[in-house]
Amino acid sequence: MPEPARELLSAAEAARRLGVKPETLYAYVSRGLLRRRRSPDGRRSWFEPAEVERLAGRSRQPSGQRARLLGIESSITSIEGDRYRYRGVDATELARDRRFEEVAHWLWTGEAGGEGGWRAEERAVAVGRAAQAVLPADTLPLERLRVIAAAMATVDELRLQLDPAAVVAAGQSLIAGMVACLPDAAPGGPAVSIAERLWRKLTPADPDPPLLRALDAALVLLADHELAASTVAARAAASVRADPYAVVCAGLAVASGTLHAGASLDIEALLAEARRPERGARAVGERLRRGERIRGFGHAVYQTGDPRAAFLLERLREAAAAAPGGAPAERLAVAEAVLEAAANRRLAAPNVDFALATLASMAGMIAGAGEAIFVVARSAGWLAHALEEYERGRPIRPRASYTGPEPAPEEQEDRRGDRSDQAPG
Repeated sequence: MPEPARELLSAAEAARRLGVKPETLYAYVSRGLLRRRRSPDGRRSWFEPAEVERLAGRSRQPSGQRARLLGIESSITSIEGDRYRYRGVDATELARDRRFEEVAHWLWTGEAGGEGGWRAEERAVAVGRAAQAVLPADTLPLERLRVIAAAMATVDELRLQLDPAAVVAAGQSLIAGMVACLPDAAPGGPAVSIAERLWRKLTPADPDPPLLRALDAALVLLADHELAASTVAARAAASVRADPYAVVCAGLAVASGTLHAGASLDIEALLAEARRPERGARAVGERLRRGERIRGFGHAVYQTGDPRAAFLLERLREAAAAAPGGAPAERLAVAEAVLEAAANRRLAAPNVDFALATLASMAGMIAGAGEAIFVVARSAGWLAHALEEYERGRPIRPRASYTGPEPAPEEQEDRRGDRSDQAPG
């Protein structure tokens, strides 16, 4: 293979100039801080010296100016181009044939397993159910889950035991308990997987095997996504040794923002407004006329399309094809009409929030189901990041770039005087 022009830097040279590990170098690439050129065979990467030097110069700035480039090293999820991997394994490949429980265990430990132990103690479930039962009947699932997680923490006397095995056990119990404490949408017998248990909390419809598999795949795809805002909050909590329940509560609080997990709720409403395929374009047009943003399209990380959306929408199309003419197929047709209208208006490709809302619509789920699926899945990722922070044992403490008013002239004079008084003779 011909060597590149001499002025380009190899990955090793670029990492050395930046003073970082190769993993961090590629994290800079995934976040858009650094561009790279690939060799024709795709096996090697090359970098512009000027760009590397610019980034190195920013990292040498005083700490207050450096805060926005705060980097957190992690071995959990990597995003490169339009692909993302859990511990080096393509997440969409895992979603094809792995259950959520297996993938959560993989994120936590880097090892296979995780099929057993997904049960909450009866006392924790009783407390969680009682806490959310007093909420208004129209409370959305995400708001119930915030109450449930906090209530369950009160009866776990060992929650501050933070060795890896204890955190994994707490994670399995917490996620299982969060689902168990939600109100039942329909009666049913014992459910084995987290996906099946969650199905029965979110929809009165009987489990549809293809859609149930799509739900499990959605849980896998949403389990982690590198340093999303809620994950940064969860890591910050864990870095000061907050317990696993507090970590998940921190993540839940941030995920409840309308620019995070709440996006799927808006898309659920859009699909409900459309109702029929022939109204898809009108529903999109009416929102645009009102000056409203059409949620569910485009993503800050992916340039050509969210791989999670592409994978999940394909599974949903397969599920509809397995039962043509049924309600799921009719509801998918509405989503397809919205997608067509969005494409005609040159909107970006759909993201996972749109796919999640489509799943909720096809399965006849309750309002806010997409948010619930998101945070139940992402709890696994929050705890995986917490495990890294517990091992690291150092608080996360970024510095601010101060932009407020300067001190009064007399105060500056006082400070100079203080320094001169303390200076050696």
